[in-house]
Amino acid sequence: MRWFAVLGAAALVLAMPRPDGITAESWQLLAIFTATIVGSIAQPIAPGAVVFLGICAIALFNVMTPKSALAGFADPIVWLVLCAFFISRGVIKTGFGRRLAFLFIRAIGQSSLGLVYALISTDALLAAFVPSNGARAGGVIFPVAKSLAEAYDSRPGETAQKLGAFLLIAIYQCDVIASMMWLTGQASNVLIAKFALDTAHVEMTYGKWILGSIVPGVILLILVPLVLYKLYPPGIRHTPDAARIAGEELDKMGPMSRDERTMLFVFVLVAGLWMTTALHHINYAVVALLGISVLFLSNVLTWDDITGERPAWDVFIWYGGLVRMAEALGETGITVKFAEAAASMTVGWTWGAALAVLALIYFYAHYGFASITAHSSAMFIPFLVVILGAGAPPLLAVLTLAYFSNLSACLTHYGTTPAPIYFGARYISQRDWWLYGFIVSVVSILTFATIGLGWWKLLGWW
Repeated sequence: MRWFAVLGAAALVLAMPRPDGITAESWQLLAIFTATIVGSIAQPIAPGAVVFLGICAIALFNVMTPKSALAGFADPIVWLVLCAFFISRGVIKTGFGRRLAFLFIRAIGQSSLGLVYALISTDALLAAFVPSNGARAGGVIFPVAKSLAEAYDSRPGETAQKLGAFLLIAIYQCDVIASMMWLTGQASNVLIAKFALDTAHVEMTYGKWILGSIVPGVILLILVPLVLYKLYPPGIRHTPDAARIAGEELDKMGPMSRDERTMLFVFVLVAGLWMTTALHHINYAVVALLGISVLFLSNVLTWDDITGERPAWDVFIWYGGLVRMAEALGETGITVKFAEAAASMTVGWTWGAALAVLALIYFYAHYGFASITAHSSAMFIPFLVVILGAGAPPLLAVLTLAYFSNLSACLTHYGTTPAPIYFGARYISQRDWWLYGFIVSVVSILTFATIGLGWWKLLGWW
């Protein structure tokens, strides 16, 4: 049935009348791209394998030359993401991320609310150069949070509400915010930036992305734990032992090792160069390659570490394929035709009304997606085209959809990679997850509709 959905999507596109001015090859590309997106959602096989088949089909049916079909794997953006995943392996391997978490806990972890702020501060800081929210929230933060909950005898079942349930749901909801804040906060952000450049000619640099998100993002990181603390309170409010446990763990770890110091140096180097691209004009991907080179030369990472990083290579395959397909689709003129046809939907509307309604539809459509990447790949370009057709300022439209692409993952227990990890710990019921996820979604939308718009107005972006 899943394969039927994939093949049916391609057949449906091919059966539709081809607009004037669109070549047969371009229409076939649209059919294959549509089937690839549906396959990434339905997942009859792994998403990376679906994209692999899509690239094969493009070359096999002469929709594009083999060289052109494979060009996405030479795109610097794809290598940027690949290298960032390798850096995240270094963070976990050296223990740098774990040390960072315990330092925050020792400093501000004397209460359950303080514990959440300590752990989300770690996550938000790591998001500056670790694009895998699964590695950050799942590999670094989750084990620490679960251990702290168990230290206070909070386990799945009757004692879940003592501490564990509040910790896990608050950390996950804030991980979604941290993913939104940085260009490197989540794997598909770079893909979204590519879509924005190709479709709206808006360049979302590393600095512009964080500048646009920093004010509403920080406010949400402060506000969301407070809202959950009020509505979904832990039984244990004071956790003085957590700071003691963190101190003991830091004592066991001892002084920072040479590898940790190297990791810290790479963090400062890479993040610093990314933030100052306007001064030195070194490409983002080259900066990432430089960081990996330092880790190689210092032996923090070995070649076996690189070849064994399966998630990185998985992302490389489907990113390279999707980037190229989306780029080629933009060159066909199909998106322009779509904009012309879709403009009738918002005839007579102000651009503000069109942006508001379509952004809400885009946000809550995530109930139907188990991946931020699948959501943004399927819907970002068409929604952006329609919003632009209504007359909205391009940068404002891009910012809204880009940040909502991440924030919408708050809704369900399958919204993005860490969600099944946190939900699977069995501290939080599905009912509670969806209820408080919806509440957080309202808080996030209202924050961006007020503070976010005000901040962007102050910056002169609309």
